[in-house]
Order: sequence, then C-alpha cells, then structure tokens
Amino acid sequence: MITVENLTKSFVGASGPVNALNGVDLNVQAGTVLGVVGPSGAGKSTLARCVALLERPDSGAIRVDGTDLVSLGGTALRAARRQIGVVPQGDSLLRQRTAAGNVALPLEAAGVAGPQRRTRVAELLDLVGLTDKADSYPDQLSGGQRQRIAVARALAASPSVLLADEPTSALDPETTGSVLTVLDRARAELGVTVLVVTHDMGVVRRICDDIAVLEQGRVVEHGKVLDLVADAGSRTAASLLPAVDQNPAADSAHDRVADVVLVGFAAVGALLPEAASRFGVELNLLGGGLTRLAETPVARFRVGLRGDRADSALEWISDAGAAVQRTPKGPQGVAA
Repeated sequence: MITVENLTKSFVGASGPVNALNGVDLNVQAGTVLGVVGPSGAGKSTLARCVALLERPDSGAIRVDGTDLVSLGGTALRAARRQIGVVPQGDSLLRQRTAAGNVALPLEAAGVAGPQRRTRVAELLDLVGLTDKADSYPDQLSGGQRQRIAVARALAASPSVLLADEPTSALDPETTGSVLTVLDRARAELGVTVLVVTHDMGVVRRICDDIAVLEQGRVVEHGKVLDLVADAGSRTAASLLPAVDQNPAADSAHDRVADVVLVGFAAVGALLPEAASRFGVELNLLGGGLTRLAETPVARFRVGLRGDRADSALEWISDAGAAVQRTPKGPQGVAA
C-alpha cells in the first residue's frame, strides 16, 4: 500500500515561488493501478517524483508498506528506493546498450550474478513481448518497443511499486495499447502497484482501477473509477462517459426523463428492458452510449418514459444499482 499524507512541494520559478503540491493526501491499495490526471502544471509529475524520492518534498509523509520514505537516509533510503521502479517520461534507454543490456542495468548495479541476471532479463523480455529484440539496440526499435523495454528495466529489481510518467506520450493508438498491456500485466502477473501519470483519459479508461485528479497542486477528486463514474457531478464521469446531447423536443415528448448510468454486463444488457416490462411503461433511449472501463462495460443513457408508473420504474432502476439523475422538466411543467 502507498499512503501519501499532507505532501507539499514548492519551487522558485521565474516569477516567484510555485506551489507544485499543496497538502496532497492519497491512499493506493496494493496491486491496483492508479491514474494521476490533471491539466499541465497540476503537479502530476512532481507527485510521481516525490513518491519515488527523486525529489524531496518540503513536508509530509510517503509510506510504502508502512515505511515512511521521507524519514529515511543513506543505506535505508537506497534499499527503499529499490522497491520503486520508475519509467521516466520520454526515451530513457542507453543507446550503446542492447535491449537486454538496458534491462540488465539495475541488476548489474545491485551486483546480481551473471546467470541470475540473464534469467531475470529473459523473464522480463518475455513479459513485455520482446524476447526477439534482446540483441537490438534502441535505435533499431520503435517508440513503443523502447517504452516497453523501459518498463522491463524498471521491473528488473522486482519492485513493489511502479511509477510511469506519461508512458504513452507521443505514441500512436496501437502502440499505446501495447504499452498499457504491459503495465496491466505487471500488475496482474507480478502484483506490482502501478501509478500512472497521464494527461490521456484513455489510459484511465483502459487500465486504471482508481483515479486521482489534481488541480493546482491539490487532489480535487480521488476514488475508484467505477464509483466515480456513477456520480453525475464528478469530473471522472464527465471525462470518461459518453456525452448526452440536449434535445428539448424529445425530452418534452415524455412523462419523465432521466440520465442513467449502468455498470456491468447484467445492468447494461437487461436493466432498462426489465424496468419497462415490470412497470408497463414505454422506455426510449434519447441519447448517450456505451463504453468500456478496463473489462467492465459502462453505459450512460438519457431515457424517456411514458406511462403512469414512470416514477416507480425510475425508482426501481435506482434501487437495482444504477445511478439515476432526473431532469427537471416534464410535460406537466413540474419537477420530475
């Protein structure tokens, strides 16, 4: 588990002091993928560097498996840092070393014997799907392949935490997918806790269990992705769910109108038709659509209902686990 408590970090910029982090609190469960998102300058990369102790925070605590890294120094700090693998932003491979040589670097630094080192390198190249590129140099690899080798190198010392700073920056969609698959495999097969700093909400949609939204050095939203998308007012829902276009004419043609968020195969496939059947109402989809968050299907629909039991149908949908937000208009001109 990673716990960040009241973390602060400031810099002196060209125009004066900059508060990069301002009282950041986070809890990250072991074996999960956390997406750290926000606009440029929000403090995302600074947070990642502080968690890895590449930057010292001004104050606060960073606990990994109960140990406060900020309080450590010397040998103890170096040992703790080995529990945190870092995939830096940009192309970080050494050009004079092969793919296998780059992956082996942390093992050489740790004094791992040759046979063990070669075995570990082979395992990691297999994990990232690049066994056949072991003897290739970085300039012979594509951008996505170089990034996957960087992930393998970060995993070489068997860390419990992996920090990836904008790992898909400037990659095309297909290549992005291959890098995200590797990060997801690291979590699933190695049990690594992954923090991904990204500006791309597609990364969150693809692999993240949790999300932390930063603005001006503060965490303004934090929680499980599937919980936050059910909150119509959350930033996460606005960013990840299909948009619902406004259509006043269609809305006014129904007794009740509501925006409904459905999570999971059963809810997406059957909940709305069952509500219509149970309560004898006509239920129409007026907008929205389907998406997928990791392996879970999620839908946001605007639904229009006609019939005397429209309110009961919406209440039943809500009681069944869907998030229901009624619109304020109905043909009677009263709150729906």
